[in-house]
Amino acid sequence: MTDVESELRAQFTEAFEDAEFPVETQMDLLPALPNGPSTTFEADDVRFSAMELATKLGGNQDFPYESLEELVDDVIEALEENGMI
Repeated sequence: MTDVESELRAQFTEAFEDAEFPVETQMDLLPALPNGPSTTFEADDVRFSAMELATKLGGNQDFPYESLEELVDDVIEALEENGMI
């Protein structure tokens, strides 16, 4: 695991830890985000807002997510598959 991946994983975990699982859609995650869709995740020179992630990774997501770990793993995998990290 790279430092960027590790840092983003930690930030996603913290941002989504208050979501009520299972989550059925992206909209179910918004209340958990500290700054809503403007919440920003960054590590080294990689930076994304929650809105950017939703837009760019929407086709990669496999809702519903039963747990926080499942959600974070899927987001990291989608970022890697799309060459974003």
